[in-house]
Amino acid sequence: MTHLRNPAVKLPTVDELRKISDELGLKCTEEELLFAQEHYKGASASYQKVFDMVEETPPVKYPRLPGHREKSDPACRGLVDMALGSDQGGSIRMPSSWCGIVGLKPTFGLVPYTGSVSLESTVDHLGPMTRTVDDCALLLEAIAGYDDGLDPRQHRDLKVPKYSKLLNKSIKGTKIAVLKEGFENVDDDVCRVVKATISKLQAEGAIFEDVSIPKHNDGVGYGWKGFYPTSLAEKLASSVKSRPFEIPFPLKISLMFGDYIERNYQKKFYCKAQNLRRVLCKAYDDVLEHHDVIVMPTTSGKPLKLPTTELSLSEIIDLSYGLGKNMSSFNITGHPAISVNVGFTDGLPCGMMIVGKMFDDLTVLQVAKTVENVVKK
Repeated sequence: MTHLRNPAVKLPTVDELRKISDELGLKCTEEELLFAQEHYKGASASYQKVFDMVEETPPVKYPRLPGHREKSDPACRGLVDMALGSDQGGSIRMPSSWCGIVGLKPTFGLVPYTGSVSLESTVDHLGPMTRTVDDCALLLEAIAGYDDGLDPRQHRDLKVPKYSKLLNKSIKGTKIAVLKEGFENVDDDVCRVVKATISKLQAEGAIFEDVSIPKHNDGVGYGWKGFYPTSLAEKLASSVKSRPFEIPFPLKISLMFGDYIERNYQKKFYCKAQNLRRVLCKAYDDVLEHHDVIVMPTTSGKPLKLPTTELSLSEIIDLSYGLGKNMSSFNITGHPAISVNVGFTDGLPCGMMIVGKMFDDLTVLQVAKTVENVVKK
């Protein structure tokens, strides 16, 4: 039997959720980082609890990929009202778009990241995945806030508004930028659904303007300055060394490419990329200085058919990285970005992504709430 130690630090977001669950008389469970077989046992038990709570769901009419996150994510499958996700390049927003739910990548630093397991914490974000914008606002309200200095991205005076109480604001007069590059190389039917929603928002009094940010198509880092759990580092290092064959193929490619670049070119291209990040961030900020939010399709295509074991190397890479062109830039810049369902094409859900100013997640949620309302009409 493997000796398992308590984690060096508890995930603040889970602690906050547990407090709220206790107040409401609900049950909140979590899984620690264990050896694979132990984790799967715990995960299976947790998911079984979810399945026991709901009626059996009917067969899926259009079986498709749900996005980057696990196929068993209960929020994406409609089994629960709320769930937490992590987003390093779209892994909250893509499955939310493809499953027709709401997914928010909050402003970088709004939600504490302490204790989370990550491939790269400097671009990762924890955020809500929910059925509705109201639930999204409520969950964000619960998990956001200062983490006693353990997360260096956060300011000591970080304020968290009552998002859930401030959602219902008229969109009349709201200035919305429609990003030209966000619609390039996107399926025509997805663009059509998103643009139809834009027309509905115009009827509600929103002011739209087409804008261009060429750098959007150009858009990762390392060097976390926050708390490092040594037990977590040891566990990950030993697991990768003993079971490298279990690393997903797309991740192997990323790790090998990064190692090759660093070995042969040292930090040259990393430094260049960080300098370009500042340019990209300024490009978005310049547009947001004159607009409240920026909108575009969340993904460049509809949910894909389930993959087979016969996929080629290039097809696997395209499935992993090819549809996130609109999402990953905002992991680098840190701007808040939410995906909300705006309709269907060929029976498959389409998402609109709404991007806002740094730490103005409230406006992003308010616009998303109006989108949700007009789509339901």
